[in-house]
Amino acid sequence: MAVESEHVTADVIEAMEFPELSRRYGVRGVPKIVINETIEFVGALPESQYLAHVREAVEANGKNTM
Repeated sequence: MAVESEHVTADVIEAMEFPELSRRYGVRGVPKIVINETIEFVGALPESQYLAHVREAVEANGKNTM
Protein backbone atom coordinates (compact mmCIF):
# COMPACT_ATOMS: atom_id res chain seq x y z
CA MET A 1 0.00 0.00 0.00
CA ALA A 2 2.82 2.44 0.81
CA VAL A 3 4.22 1.91 -2.66
CA GLU A 4 0.88 3.00 -4.11
CA SER A 5 0.49 6.22 -2.10
CA GLU A 6 2.82 9.08 -1.30
CA HIS A 7 0.71 9.67 1.83
CA VAL A 8 1.78 6.40 3.46
CA THR A 9 5.12 5.95 5.18
CA ALA A 10 6.39 3.23 7.47
CA ASP A 11 9.15 2.74 10.00
CA VAL A 12 10.38 -0.66 11.09
CA ILE A 13 11.83 -0.82 14.58
CA GLU A 14 13.70 -3.79 16.06
CA ALA A 15 12.07 -4.15 19.49
CA MET A 16 15.15 -5.69 21.11
CA GLU A 17 17.37 -2.81 19.95
CA PHE A 18 14.98 -0.09 21.15
CA PRO A 19 13.54 -1.28 24.48
CA GLU A 20 12.29 2.22 25.36
CA LEU A 21 10.07 2.25 22.26
CA SER A 22 8.94 -1.29 23.01
CA ARG A 23 7.81 -0.18 26.46
CA ARG A 24 6.21 3.01 25.14
CA TYR A 25 4.06 1.08 22.67
CA GLY A 26 3.49 -1.95 24.90
CA VAL A 27 5.02 -4.42 22.47
CA ARG A 28 4.23 -7.97 23.61
CA GLY A 29 4.22 -9.65 20.20
CA VAL A 30 5.31 -8.97 16.66
CA PRO A 31 4.47 -7.58 14.30
CA LYS A 32 2.98 -4.75 16.35
CA ILE A 33 1.41 -2.14 14.10
CA VAL A 34 0.65 1.39 15.29
CA ILE A 35 -1.08 3.72 12.85
CA ASN A 36 -1.07 7.48 13.49
CA GLU A 37 -0.78 6.85 17.24
CA THR A 38 -4.50 5.96 17.29
CA ILE A 39 -4.96 2.41 15.98
CA GLU A 40 -2.82 -0.56 16.92
CA PHE A 41 -2.90 -4.31 16.48
CA VAL A 42 -0.60 -7.31 16.76
CA GLY A 43 -0.05 -10.01 14.19
CA ALA A 44 -0.06 -10.43 10.46
CA LEU A 45 -3.49 -9.70 9.04
CA PRO A 46 -4.99 -10.28 5.61
CA GLU A 47 -4.63 -7.20 3.43
CA SER A 48 -8.34 -6.35 3.64
CA GLN A 49 -8.27 -6.24 7.46
CA TYR A 50 -5.04 -4.24 7.50
CA LEU A 51 -6.54 -1.74 5.08
CA ALA A 52 -9.66 -1.46 7.26
CA HIS A 53 -7.43 -0.45 10.19
CA VAL A 54 -5.66 2.14 8.03
CA ARG A 55 -8.99 3.62 6.98
CA GLU A 56 -10.13 3.69 10.61
CA ALA A 57 -6.98 5.61 11.58
CA VAL A 58 -7.46 8.09 8.75
CA GLU A 59 -11.06 8.71 9.79
CA ALA A 60 -10.04 9.06 13.46
CA ASN A 61 -7.64 11.81 12.41
CA GLY A 62 -10.26 13.59 10.33
CA LYS A 63 -8.17 13.34 7.18
CA ASN A 64 -10.31 11.17 4.95
CA THR A 65 -8.12 11.35 1.83
CA MET A 66 -8.48 7.74 0.75
